[in-house]
Amino acid sequence: MNRIRQLFHWLLLTTGFLTVFALGACVAPPPPTATGNTAGGETTEKTGAEAITVAVVTPYMANATTKFVIDRFVAYGQEQGWDISVTDTNADFNALVSRIEDAVTQGVDAIVLGMGDPAQMTKGLESAQAAGIPVFGLDAGTGPGVVLNITSDNAQLGRETARYLVEALGGEGNVIMFTHDPHPGVRARAAAAAEVFEEAPGLTVLEKKHIEVPGPVDFARSLTQDLLTAYPEPGSIAGIWAGWDEPALGAVQAIEAAGRTEIRVVGIDGTDFAKAEIAKGGPFVATIEQDFDAMAAELVRIIADYLAGNPPETDLVTIPGRLITAETLAE
Repeated sequence: MNRIRQLFHWLLLTTGFLTVFALGACVAPPPPTATGNTAGGETTEKTGAEAITVAVVTPYMANATTKFVIDRFVAYGQEQGWDISVTDTNADFNALVSRIEDAVTQGVDAIVLGMGDPAQMTKGLESAQAAGIPVFGLDAGTGPGVVLNITSDNAQLGRETARYLVEALGGEGNVIMFTHDPHPGVRARAAAAAEVFEEAPGLTVLEKKHIEVPGPVDFARSLTQDLLTAYPEPGSIAGIWAGWDEPALGAVQAIEAAGRTEIRVVGIDGTDFAKAEIAKGGPFVATIEQDFDAMAAELVRIIADYLAGNPPETDLVTIPGRLITAETLAE
């Protein structure tokens, strides 16, 4: 009888243990709360001693405005205690993919594309997605693998500068467009400007010319010299629309050297050298200022929110530009 009682007590204890074990196994783990990444894409909590690491990759650091906006982003990020690296591939998009993959291997918390087209970085973006590392665009573009892109309202930039050029020409004449399709922003500006030119019945777009980078000032100067040779009669070229200020400056230099100062030139970016040229009252008649400082500061805030578990509600944030002319500079 004692053996039966002992066996009965043993069964009760064993059953109770198994029940407690089973109930414990069904309790859901607490949700992740934090800021890091693991190779499997799961979030992990950062300790106070661990700095957020961000890799900035760009093909365009030789461009003055690219350098400015990236420098501002780095400064704002460092104010938050972030550890930020910057890699420039000097317009080599194959190398850009490799640098993104390097950042993935290093296990950074976020990657920022500085003015590169995501469509040319598919393999690198796929690697980042697989590792659970978010990618953000800084005046780049949107697409698969990019959480958000912050940029100017590039269509507005293109439209306003094109309209000003049309007005400066009295709605008539032949125009040359300087473009750079690998940059999504410049591509959008050119498309919007072309629409404005098409709506002006007395205006004709003679040619659209691709500007090489790095070295857009020198390239545009040489290109403009060739165009002035091809169209030697005064008035055969009335205006040049440039997708950013550096090729506009190169065009102005060639125009002034050739004595063809009847040609009007507009650019985009609102750089100091463009403002100086406009203030002189020469061929450079307008630019449009992009608020790169605001872009950089806002992207730091967006990334910080994302890493804290608050993703953005949209994949595109645009900031308007401000037209700069001799009149606005005199105000």
